[in-house]
Amino acid sequence: MLRPIISAMLFFLAGGFAKAQIVTSDPSDKMQWFEDAKLGIFIHWGIYSVDGVDESWSFHNRKMSYADYMKQLNGFTAKNYNPEAWAQLIKSSGARYAVITTKHHDGIALWDTKTNNMSTAKLTPARRDVITPFFAALRREGIKAGAYFSLLDWSHQDYPGFLKDSSRYQIKNDSARWKRYLTFYQTQIKELSQQFNPDLFWFDGDWEHSAAEWQAKKAREMILAHNPNAIINGRLAGYGDYATPEQNFPITRPTLQPWELCMTSNNNWGYHPDDSAYKTPYELITIFADVISNGGNLLFDIGPREDGWIPTQQVHLLNELGKWTQKHESAIFGTKAGLSPGHFYGPSTLSKDSNTLFLFVPAHNTGKLVIKGLYNTIKSISVIGTDQLLTHKIVGKISWSPVPGLVYIDDIPEKVTDEYMTVLEVKLDGAIKLYQGKGGLTE
Repeated sequence: MLRPIISAMLFFLAGGFAKAQIVTSDPSDKMQWFEDAKLGIFIHWGIYSVDGVDESWSFHNRKMSYADYMKQLNGFTAKNYNPEAWAQLIKSSGARYAVITTKHHDGIALWDTKTNNMSTAKLTPARRDVITPFFAALRREGIKAGAYFSLLDWSHQDYPGFLKDSSRYQIKNDSARWKRYLTFYQTQIKELSQQFNPDLFWFDGDWEHSAAEWQAKKAREMILAHNPNAIINGRLAGYGDYATPEQNFPITRPTLQPWELCMTSNNNWGYHPDDSAYKTPYELITIFADVISNGGNLLFDIGPREDGWIPTQQVHLLNELGKWTQKHESAIFGTKAGLSPGHFYGPSTLSKDSNTLFLFVPAHNTGKLVIKGLYNTIKSISVIGTDQLLTHKIVGKISWSPVPGLVYIDDIPEKVTDEYMTVLEVKLDGAIKLYQGKGGLTE
């Protein structure tokens, strides 16, 4: 999908997304829905779904010729495309927002762009703009609409070429040509802004040029001039609102906030009939729990076939995810990052007022759970989705020491465990207060 050779996550762990926090307007209000949303659905759809090949990268990496890649234009029909059904499926998953590829690196727009003829509306049997009805369907369902957009365009005559490939030209040798390309891509962004008013812009492809060369600041200002509440991801060469690690999960809690992990349902972004390595619902749900425990969002990807049919395995994943998110809604949406490592061996979240702690327990784990360093008095512990209450006891509390003892939660009855992940609601006597010391005699 996205970055060539080095994964976005390596950049993220090395601090490569630090510039993603450059924000020119007050983000406090406009970012709130995003931080509360927790879950988004990513959709990679384009002509690459005709033959089921890598989106754009298949010709870039010479798995096939550019000419053969473009022949797929003749097979993109969208004949079974049902944007209302897509939106309903996304809503049923529990997702609060969705992001669709309006244009990938191959340069084929999924809306009827007026900048050139490179679109599904003009060059494919579909003969239609497929973005308009999808955004309308999302908004009818109350789901925020996001537009993925590739800054680079490997098909455009005024783009310099692939990565280090200088077969076309170098910017320094033909600045007029580069200015024409800047006008082109910025005009497309204006079209997206004016026609669709996206709640979120998800940029990609910024790695080939600097922020100055992209005129990234100008692009951001252009978007916000039309919609001051629009959110921009961190791949506008540093002029975004949040970080976007890709595929790889952080081992330590990210310091940059907000952040969003984008991840595929199998090993590919777009439709790949040869890829059967689908995640299981358990794997998806445990990954999601880990993400929200660390204060992030999950942007989970699906790849429809050229006709608009969504693979059965992906539908199953979203349906199972939806059953789980609906049951545990209070522990997921509108929460904040939970306990830091060492306090609890597993994911957790906190209510916004920090008065309620939610503990996520893998399927059918009924053994005793331990919370370390909790000063608060526990008012109650319950299993979400049931009327089951649990008891607990404090172990190792020494009368002369202010250091809190260990909280041992009694076994969870097997009959109330969740198929994928059980969630406990721990109500506290006030905002959570945790011991952070080393257990010394004088503490």
